[in-house]
Amino acid sequence: MKTETIRLIDLRTVCIKALKAAGCDDANADAISGTVCAAERDHCHSHGVLRMPGYLKSFANGKANPTATPTWEKTAPGVIRGDGDNGFAPLSLNTMAGDVGDLAKQQGVACLALTNMHHFAALWPEMELMTQQGLVAMTMTSAFPIVPPPGGAKPLFGTNPIAFGWPRDNGEAVIFDMATAARAHGEILMAAREGKQLPPGTIIDKNGNPSTNPDDVHGGAILAFGGAKGALVSMMVELMAGALMGEPFSFETAKKVEPDGLANRGGQLIIAIDPARFGDASGWATHAEALFSEMIKQDGVRMPSGRRYEARRMTEASGTVDVASDLLGQVKTAAG
Repeated sequence: MKTETIRLIDLRTVCIKALKAAGCDDANADAISGTVCAAERDHCHSHGVLRMPGYLKSFANGKANPTATPTWEKTAPGVIRGDGDNGFAPLSLNTMAGDVGDLAKQQGVACLALTNMHHFAALWPEMELMTQQGLVAMTMTSAFPIVPPPGGAKPLFGTNPIAFGWPRDNGEAVIFDMATAARAHGEILMAAREGKQLPPGTIIDKNGNPSTNPDDVHGGAILAFGGAKGALVSMMVELMAGALMGEPFSFETAKKVEPDGLANRGGQLIIAIDPARFGDASGWATHAEALFSEMIKQDGVRMPSGRRYEARRMTEASGTVDVASDLLGQVKTAAG
């Protein structure tokens, strides 16, 4: 796949121009471009510029609001309910992260129920927003239906990612971000672009037969990770990011709009925890390091997000990223 080297700051500029040309105001363009460029910075290409055509198409067809103004209200002592105004999640998350963090430090635990928005990015950025405040956190969101329920063969659940973050005093936060499907949809799209096969047990085709061809996911389905266990975790996400906060399930959203592979409207739950409020205020961080130390003593073990942090350091040193030429060309054309 042909790539083009571009300064990260220039990539941010061209993304902002493209988003504004699609109708975004300054706040939304800045938030979305920041998320896209952070993914490229960390070499998370499946959630970087690859997503830009989807953002732009969602604005062009009226699916998402390019000038969304997120708002929130406190519905219980430890609960914030956010309304994304039918926009994409980054601006809502940037707007509300500090508020839910402050509430967690007041209450010990706080939840953000984010509604009426579209999530089209990775989940680790919001985990960084929480861990940077010294908070332990987890989050989950649903997506368009593409994963069958346990024993089934027809899409019902989304890839329904979950993420977890643990802050560290003297190191980079421990964060994992994973789909409850065998592979994130973006990873499958990347495999198709690069002409690669998928590992067995990842997808089934439209007839329910196992396949390793990423193109077969169209009309087919992505399997849950770990069989029935993963599918049940995906079901949990549907309930926690859907029914719990009055947002639609993945299959309900798909009934309202023509499935297009783009982000559907849904909910996101963030749970933020102040680790100093659970009985070991002076020792929790040091105790966690004992576990991490034992982990990395074993050959082949790396800390979650370790490769991403390494890529970030490389990008910060060079100031540049390598972006797929065709995708960058589309964004430049959209920018005018």
